[in-house]
Amino acid sequence: MSLSVDIRKNFGAFTLDVAFGAGNETLGFLGASGCGKSLTLRCIAGIETPDEGRIVVNGQVFYDSEAGVSLTPQQRKTALLFQNYMLFPNLTVAENIGAGIGREVGEEERARIISAELERFGLRGFGQRYPAQLSGGQQQRVALARMLAARPGILMLDEPFSALDAHLKGVLEQNLVSLFEAFEGTILYVSHDIDESLRFCDRIAVVDAGRIMEVDTGDELVNHPQSVAGLKLSGCKNATVAERAGEHAVYLPRWGVTVHTAEVVPADVKCLGVRAFYVERVEGPGKNCYHVRVDRTSDSRFERTALLGFLDRAGAAEAAVLPDDNEMSYLHQHLFWRVSKRVDDVLPQVGDELWVRIPSDKVYLVSR
Repeated sequence: MSLSVDIRKNFGAFTLDVAFGAGNETLGFLGASGCGKSLTLRCIAGIETPDEGRIVVNGQVFYDSEAGVSLTPQQRKTALLFQNYMLFPNLTVAENIGAGIGREVGEEERARIISAELERFGLRGFGQRYPAQLSGGQQQRVALARMLAARPGILMLDEPFSALDAHLKGVLEQNLVSLFEAFEGTILYVSHDIDESLRFCDRIAVVDAGRIMEVDTGDELVNHPQSVAGLKLSGCKNATVAERAGEHAVYLPRWGVTVHTAEVVPADVKCLGVRAFYVERVEGPGKNCYHVRVDRTSDSRFERTALLGFLDRAGAAEAAVLPDDNEMSYLHQHLFWRVSKRVDDVLPQVGDELWVRIPSDKVYLVSR
């Protein structure tokens, strides 16, 4: 099983320009809304037509602009699961599952396939019900069963959990485990959630502004991000513009401080990142130690996040005043610090002045 994509499509203010390959694996597409993740899947499925390029699935050419090949969605036999599942409301569960099975399949084999998928997804006894009579979780299982029943050459899922609450999402994720275990081939999985991508995907492609910035395993993306987009999407709260200030030092203009790094600083460095939970409280001055003030705090169940303003930077007093029309500029001047409520006895409070350290071996440096 294999997939090869190299396509471009101009939407005016936005251009999709992606090239990647995948084998017998689950490849995730991670990115913010509107970055081109779903458009890529729609081009593969034949719902959108690229301006140029080539798409090949399991040796079959789906699209080739130079050769004049552009198969219809029906000819491509792909399975694309949308966010809302798109079940046919006038068809029963059994009829929905059988909707994607080709006409060349005989009635006896069709019935066998439908029965097998009903059993696989715990829908035995629901075959004659209609979508409106099902819960959200049951509707999702019907949509997944329909995907497998069609025996597609490739599976594609477009943010299947985006409209679900956290509890239901956790339960329904197990449905995908059944789907992935039953399918041998390429699976493309679109998400904007790094944890979701890590759970399901063998590799993750970071998509930003219509382009793939990097493709790697989840561990590599989290521990060694290679792009600003990858850094932010991996959950790093502190990502700030960096300028090379030496072989092992960068100057951060938005924070007004210099940070020393364990790794050699690339000549074309663009950004430094440090995770909020790596920031440490210290007693006073030292290497990578900074005098800060707690300007804001916010609490979750087990953690407190503090927004720290650098007191030794030029214009520190002015930075503490919230601009009425530039909230993002204000946030960019601050360091996010995450503190565990279960470990720390003294939690930071608004107005506190203290010292923190950024460990030199815990920073990320990216150049694209």
